[in-house]
Amino acid sequence: MSIRITALRATRPTTSRAKISLAQTSRRAYASAPAPAPRSYGGLVGSAATGFAIALGYTIYHGYNESKQVNCDAAPLVDTVDTYGYPWLPVDAIEKDDPKNPMRIRMANWVKSLQDHIVNTMESIESNSSPNSFSPSPDAPKFLRDTWLRKEGGEGSSCVLAGGRVFEKAGINVSVVHGSLPPRAQKAMLPDHPSLPEPVETVPFFATGLSIVIHPRNPHVPTVHLNYRYFEIEDPKNPNEPKAWWFGGGSDLTPSYLDEEDCAHFHRELKKACDKHDERYWPDFKKACDKYFFITHRGESRGIGGIFFDDLTTSSPINQPPVSTMKHKSKEDLFEFVKDASSAFLPAYVPIVYKHKDRKWTEEERRWQQLRRGRYVEFNLVYDRGTKFGLHTPGARVESILMSLPETARWEYMTPVGSDGTNTPEEELQKVLKNPREWV
Repeated sequence: MSIRITALRATRPTTSRAKISLAQTSRRAYASAPAPAPRSYGGLVGSAATGFAIALGYTIYHGYNESKQVNCDAAPLVDTVDTYGYPWLPVDAIEKDDPKNPMRIRMANWVKSLQDHIVNTMESIESNSSPNSFSPSPDAPKFLRDTWLRKEGGEGSSCVLAGGRVFEKAGINVSVVHGSLPPRAQKAMLPDHPSLPEPVETVPFFATGLSIVIHPRNPHVPTVHLNYRYFEIEDPKNPNEPKAWWFGGGSDLTPSYLDEEDCAHFHRELKKACDKHDERYWPDFKKACDKYFFITHRGESRGIGGIFFDDLTTSSPINQPPVSTMKHKSKEDLFEFVKDASSAFLPAYVPIVYKHKDRKWTEEERRWQQLRRGRYVEFNLVYDRGTKFGLHTPGARVESILMSLPETARWEYMTPVGSDGTNTPEEELQKVLKNPREWV
């Protein structure tokens, strides 16, 4: 029997001050069936917070709850309808996003509104799912919103759901932070951020970002990660004209069991967001994702990839026009790309959740999921730049840094699962993890 989930694509901010209108866009069906013929997905609307930023005493794994400590005088409006069919009004949608505002304010407001949207979506998936032995209460679990202030400057809130009907653990976090960046810290950032000027003095910095890690309960629902961020080094004489700035981010999928249709769908949605802005983005960012999320000591990838980029500026080589007569990309162009790429998260992931969340599983499948989560932990603690530097930073917020880790994981000495040569589903996944594919 086929499973169909109707999905709606989130549209761009197009609303006037003090008034919000909801606009539905095209509906498409997401279908899968056990029949041999391939089914198609319809449209819908990670783990690196930058290590350099976390090394400075903050992390972009945090969330947001508005406080008086941050002055954000405009909020981007997302005209949208949630994928489960209920309308959403962004809490912070007060007025139209104004290009005259500094990018720091526009990006902070974007990730704050998007965080609320995604939290509401995940909570609705929980409330629309039946109670089970893991969460027997008739009241669906809600996210804990853990608001925090950074002593050195800034704020955030870590939105975490644990013990859910569908999601064993989910973190949806935003940070808005600022502080001082000494020359030594700037030099440490240069290898990964060549757009930085040569450091000669302590300078102010600002960073904001959205980070998501979701670990579902069902072994057939993949883990997913997202991170989008904006960083700038300020000019003390002119705060509205930063000395250096860049965007970074991406999203990737980590299944325990391979469903090729899921993989193709997830990649297709991200590719559409990339191609809308530059057809060079997808192949470059997909390759970077495969490279970054590689567990060297295991000789395998953490998952089946997605997109990953860092130090994205108007002067980045990939943003230079292939033909001299074409115009250069502006900062506004890159912001629009980041908004489209981050908005692709729900259409890329939610249909996969609905497709598999009620599927039966065995104890052996749960065991394999725990083993794969062990690999996830290994990558985050050994290789992830944000986690490594964050844990070595005095005063770092450890709870938020380790938000990305699953509640449960497993390690077995010389486990035969996935490597016994019998072409099991577990072994099929292993083949893909050792040899990344082009899914679209």
